[in-house]
Amino acid sequence: MKKLYFLLFTFLISAVSIGQTFSDDFNYPDSQLLNANGWNAFSGAGTNAIDVGVSSGLTYTGYSGTTGFTAAVEGNAAILDNTGEDVNRTFAAPVTSGTLYSTFLVKVVAAATGYFTGFTTTGTTFGNRIFYKPSTTAGKINFGISNTSTAVYGTTDYDLNTTYLIIVKYDVSATGSTSMWIKSSGIPATELAAGTPEVTNSGSGSATISGIFLRQFDPSQNIIIDAYRVYPTWFNATACPLALDSGSTACDAVTSAIDTYTATIPFTGGGTQTYNLSSNFGTISGDNPSTNATGNIIISGISEGTDIELTVSGGCNLSKILIAPECKAINSLPYYEGFDYANGSALGSQQKWTNVNSGDDILAATGNLTYTGLTSSGNSVKFDGAGMDVFSPITDTSTGTLYYSFLLNISSMAGVTDTNGGYFAGFSAGTTNLGATLWGVRVDDTSYNLGIEVRTATGTATTLTSSPFATGQTHLIVVAYRFNETTTSDDIVDLWIDPVIGAAEPTATISDSHTGTDLTNINNFFLRQDSAAETGFVQIDELRIGTSWAQVTTNTLSTNPLETNNFKIYPNPTNLGYVNISSKNNAKMDVSVFDILGKQVIKETIKNNRLNTSKLNAGVYILKVAQDNASITKKLVIK
Repeated sequence: MKKLYFLLFTFLISAVSIGQTFSDDFNYPDSQLLNANGWNAFSGAGTNAIDVGVSSGLTYTGYSGTTGFTAAVEGNAAILDNTGEDVNRTFAAPVTSGTLYSTFLVKVVAAATGYFTGFTTTGTTFGNRIFYKPSTTAGKINFGISNTSTAVYGTTDYDLNTTYLIIVKYDVSATGSTSMWIKSSGIPATELAAGTPEVTNSGSGSATISGIFLRQFDPSQNIIIDAYRVYPTWFNATACPLALDSGSTACDAVTSAIDTYTATIPFTGGGTQTYNLSSNFGTISGDNPSTNATGNIIISGISEGTDIELTVSGGCNLSKILIAPECKAINSLPYYEGFDYANGSALGSQQKWTNVNSGDDILAATGNLTYTGLTSSGNSVKFDGAGMDVFSPITDTSTGTLYYSFLLNISSMAGVTDTNGGYFAGFSAGTTNLGATLWGVRVDDTSYNLGIEVRTATGTATTLTSSPFATGQTHLIVVAYRFNETTTSDDIVDLWIDPVIGAAEPTATISDSHTGTDLTNINNFFLRQDSAAETGFVQIDELRIGTSWAQVTTNTLSTNPLETNNFKIYPNPTNLGYVNISSKNNAKMDVSVFDILGKQVIKETIKNNRLNTSKLNAGVYILKVAQDNASITKKLVIK
């Protein structure tokens, strides 16, 4: 294929001075296989190999064709239309720093769910994966992105049988921040001009990128890909002399309310041009890159939960996105969690909890579980299969006995196939050293056994109950972790099922001890979604953690300090443009309101007990109030 190395776009006129990392227009002879044209089969070799179609090349004004950005004729394209062979192609040299931009044309003929292209790190290890899936709107699709096998999807619906230009930005680092834009017409002159990305993500990245891959994963998949480019700058434009480092964030405070944080972004290459700085939130200070060769740009006063984006314009156009840190306090003992959160809200986004791993969230669910002798209120949480794990930090404990209790209802074990079951709750030191784990082991679809283990280091519970429990019934679960309990200093875990409330601590239903390495300390409680083969349909409510039997088997922990002060929100629902918030305590209240997507829409400190809601659209919101080291979360409905 002959290439014409000139560009008609004035904003890209200096592109050729930079050089491309990768380029392929797939203009091989009709029906030729990619593995015969420089691509390497690495999975499913020889099965439904990827080929190019007859005159299947995609057309996009300004990008394709000899007069477009690619400066290449429009010929054939790669077709991913089955499950089978996957291929990759390596760069001339691995990329180990900086930023990579990839652009390509895509047309989805038939929808499936999964990732189909992205960067490779070692040939068979992937990053910056591009996903697609059928939308909830019939005949539409959504695109997503991730460095792992679980994507964050955009909310825009895109059409089948329509050519789109996909633009992806990837920071080559262990964090691996990535952004994706999807365009139906035009080529943005700059990253700033491209606007807000369709989707962003970060985490589990790679500091080495060696090539790209194309993947076939489903018989119903049918995607056409053409005009693939990878460059170190936005459409290979001349690099800006100013370079922004990956940056860092630090919480200004760590409390049970929404805090603020400060972002610091180091820079080099300044002092040669005039730059304008702006951000989507907070106040910019620090060193001025217009006058300083190196320094730190500081953005302060950013609300926890709000990602910060620094935008640089003027001499050149740059942007840097930093993911908001979690400024969540350690929960003191004794500890109570009634899961009084809005139906469908993610547990990991609440101030008592943090997400670990990836996948679908553990969600709050309408309704509570009941047990004779315990007072239940609010909602509960439900989860099943694989997905996000959540951890709640607690006071670090390394001696004596630490208990947890909760109400448990496993509604079904259908789909669970692992005969060893899986653990779904327990204590931990950090987020990797797990102990006092509670296991659910399938007997059949409508019954299960429970098990416990001092330290989780195997694929099965050490000790199981002798008789199964029927699904759909609520049980009170109490677990104790006893440090250095035996003469050989081994730890012991006890499990009680349905003890009598108000009675003294009885003999445990089952106990477990072992001679392996025990937990040296406990500083978290966790809930875990293991896998579809191991985790049944679990509902949990009324979590209590303490250092005595009474603290986890009575109602003494269930009273929130604000509720003791006759905390009230009224009217709720409201259409008056305000809501009243009151308690017997006259101290000021820090109030935050979040929409259903978790975006903070109000943050105020009020002293007159009235919050102005006139700027909120009709809908359901999450209201968080903090006062005198206590906090509470309620659902707020605006009519």
